[in-house]
Amino acid sequence: MAGSAFTAFKGARDALLDANGDYDTAVSTFEWPELGDRFNWAIDWFDAIARGNDATALWIVEEDGSEGKYSFDAVAHRSDQVARWLESLGIGRGDSVMLMLGNQVELWESMLAVMKLGAVLMPTTTAIGSADLTDRVQRGQAKAVIVNPADAPKFDDVPGDYLRISVGESEGWMDYRAAYEMLDAQPFETVTAPDDRLLLYFTSGTTSKPKLVEHTHVSYPVGHLTTMYFLGVEPGDVHLNISSPGWAKHAWSCFFAPWIAEATIFVYNYTRFDAAALLEQIRRAEVTTFCAPPTVWRMLIQADISGGKGALREAIGAGEPLNPEVISHVQKLWGLNIRDGFGQTETTALVANTPGSELKFGSMGRPLPGVPVVIVDPVTGELADEGEICLDLTVKPFNLMTGYLDDAERNKQVMAGGYYHTGDVASRDENGYITYVGRTDDVFKASDYKVSPFELESVLIEHPAVAEAAVVPAPDETRLAVPKAYVALAAGWEPNEDTAFEILKYAREHLAPYLRVRRLEFFELPKTISGKIRRVELRAREDSGQVLSEEFRDDQFERLRM
Repeated sequence: MAGSAFTAFKGARDALLDANGDYDTAVSTFEWPELGDRFNWAIDWFDAIARGNDATALWIVEEDGSEGKYSFDAVAHRSDQVARWLESLGIGRGDSVMLMLGNQVELWESMLAVMKLGAVLMPTTTAIGSADLTDRVQRGQAKAVIVNPADAPKFDDVPGDYLRISVGESEGWMDYRAAYEMLDAQPFETVTAPDDRLLLYFTSGTTSKPKLVEHTHVSYPVGHLTTMYFLGVEPGDVHLNISSPGWAKHAWSCFFAPWIAEATIFVYNYTRFDAAALLEQIRRAEVTTFCAPPTVWRMLIQADISGGKGALREAIGAGEPLNPEVISHVQKLWGLNIRDGFGQTETTALVANTPGSELKFGSMGRPLPGVPVVIVDPVTGELADEGEICLDLTVKPFNLMTGYLDDAERNKQVMAGGYYHTGDVASRDENGYITYVGRTDDVFKASDYKVSPFELESVLIEHPAVAEAAVVPAPDETRLAVPKAYVALAAGWEPNEDTAFEILKYAREHLAPYLRVRRLEFFELPKTISGKIRRVELRAREDSGQVLSEEFRDDQFERLRM
């Protein structure tokens, strides 16, 4: 069966590779693979392409210039060793293993190892402390945790009967490096079913307590065929994604998608971001596909990209939309369009600007092959061209989570009416291009007009003074609510009346009258540990009734009324 699963998976992958640059063909020809009653991506796919393969699977470069290169064959063997060692410690099918590691070879080894055992991955960021760890260990029912020595003390106050494994010596912890003594570690055979639990992901929690997302052996490993197509990564590519371990985007672009394509995963570790150093590595390593969040793209063009793109073929943005000046600058100097897309921790990539497709300014693209994206009017529940981005459950979306663990009420809400509800609002044009509007819980009314914070923020960040912005409704006696912008300033700008005037004037000139930003406050934006803005905190601040003496109002500037 493993052989037939490999053939089916490879056939689906190759169909997408063959249609790279031809969206219409990809959509019309792609079918999700039929994998039979047994499937394990780490065994049936990764091991199958890795055994005897000396090509570089993983290339990690450190800030001091040292580096490690690991072939596909080496990674397959090392993950066998780790899996056999964990097996000897009693870890088996269905057991949850928390991985709290940085961008180091042990992370990739242990992810494959846990998969091979039929155990459950719980990726976790190193940025959280003991209280959050206690919640995660308990809710995820962790049987083991794997950490670096520096993070081991965080678990001193985390109760539970779980194995403590440290990558290096740490008092009271087992040393991960003992796995390498399993010299005769044998390969594994698949025992997992496609719908067995594989992954538990904690979301970053922009509005509430982190949700616990459950994925299977197909929803993420196989579902990321869509992500591979979005990224445009191909066999032999060197793929670089700027992302921290523990978050879904890391699994998207630093694990599944590149190895589905049989590409090299390239990692550059640094303590403090250095745009010039990153550019040097991109050119030196001949990186071909590069994905980064908007912050990194903005810092790159500020550093100077005139030295050329090196071997880059694909440039991708992720997380938040990019402002037009960044896109045009990269296009001018490198001849590359920065493409973006949309997906969630609950899914793989759903919508994207794909390689070779015409780009429509401001749009995040079209539904990816095999993904039943629909737009649903949140009031009527009917299909529409503006409304909530949903997935049609009647066709059983392949790349969708099974649900939120132990949260029946939330699952009922998010799967209501025959659709999976993303909570994101968008509009769709006559050619099928989808433009993001905002979160359903962020959109508000002002003077009876519907206002998308995202739309206003996209304009504000084009002003050179604005590094980041968050728009929320501010109570108003006349209009019920008016748009207020919380602004984090770019370097070199002072939080004073003159700067406020310039930003409000810019917004007035570039927004329709009913969308006008009428209040502004310079403020350090509250964020989740994954970097998403917590607008819920800003809304609560506005609704609290406290006098906000630091804000500027458009009606205090006589010059704005001229």
